[in-house]
Amino acid sequence: MKIVTVLGARPQFIKAAAVSRLFLRAPVVREILVHTGQHYDQNLSEIFFRELGLPKPDYNLGIGSGNHGAQTGRMLEAIEQVLITEMPDMLLVYGDTNSTLAGALAAAKLHIPVAHIEAGLRSFNRRMPEELNRVLTDHVSSLLFAPTQSAITNLVREGVSAEKIHRVGDVMYDAALYYGAKAEQTSTILDKLGLTPGNYVLATIHRAENTDDAVRLRRIFDALNSLAQTCRVVVPLHPRTREALRNANYDFSANPGLSIIDPVGYLDMVMLEKHARLIATDSGGVQKEAFFYKVPCATLREETEWVELVESGWNTLAPPDDSVPLRERLEKIMQKTIVDLGHDDFYGSGAAAEQIVSIMRKTTAD
Repeated sequence: MKIVTVLGARPQFIKAAAVSRLFLRAPVVREILVHTGQHYDQNLSEIFFRELGLPKPDYNLGIGSGNHGAQTGRMLEAIEQVLITEMPDMLLVYGDTNSTLAGALAAAKLHIPVAHIEAGLRSFNRRMPEELNRVLTDHVSSLLFAPTQSAITNLVREGVSAEKIHRVGDVMYDAALYYGAKAEQTSTILDKLGLTPGNYVLATIHRAENTDDAVRLRRIFDALNSLAQTCRVVVPLHPRTREALRNANYDFSANPGLSIIDPVGYLDMVMLEKHARLIATDSGGVQKEAFFYKVPCATLREETEWVELVESGWNTLAPPDDSVPLRERLEKIMQKTIVDLGHDDFYGSGAAAEQIVSIMRKTTAD
């Protein structure tokens, strides 16, 4: 069985690590890794292949950044050529990026079956590029691996055949279990930054809805800057966010409590997440990792595709609008404790990758 896996962004590397590790153990499976280059900063890309034990990509397309249409179009053209060369039994994609959509469309047009991990997630906001990518990818896929029951409900409501849908749990939970312990053994990031466990806020901002809106971006960093007067705040800064702040002439250099650092490797990020008092993020993956590591999370968006986390209280929506000052929202969320929150088994038992590989092998054998 030959599988072509398309990856392009940081969270996809993490998810792929859990599945690709099992592919390597299966002698009948040959996986061809295609890295689109959607995230091309070394700290957001190459380091993950080293830390997570992923093999070097067979193809690195080097597409880089750009407007959504142009970037997706270049990916579609390049991935199509890879598929024509390799002619795999199936194409595997993860999540909701432009790389995901480009891979799925290229394969579907060549009549190559598509398997989508994290199928069925919906924010119900079609203004988000990620939402369009999710919906379109799901509707050209032959195997839809749903992490939650709500994801299955969304797919059935949209008319996707139940025979294509498999609830397997979340591969990021697999990765959290495996790499959480490893990070404790190898990461020195807390000592490097002079951080005390449970006494800092970790923030990540990268989505276009926040970085491309100067008013929203300023509200977020004004809140973090203010919060850093009384509590240490650490921000591993995404290149897109750094450029947006530079264009907005935003200066936070005078506040020693606000630590703006370069993007970190996965194991260092896991360590920062595990020991934070609060995580403030617009990342879907980081929202879940906060839950895995039992850290309250503030999501800097109007909605989230991980609705069960909001319903359970682990995640609180904190959009950077003008209804309530964002700092007040973050301070309130910081008061939550583990005792106040449950920890339901939303995302399976940590064996999602095993189920995915088993289903894919059976499907291609039939």
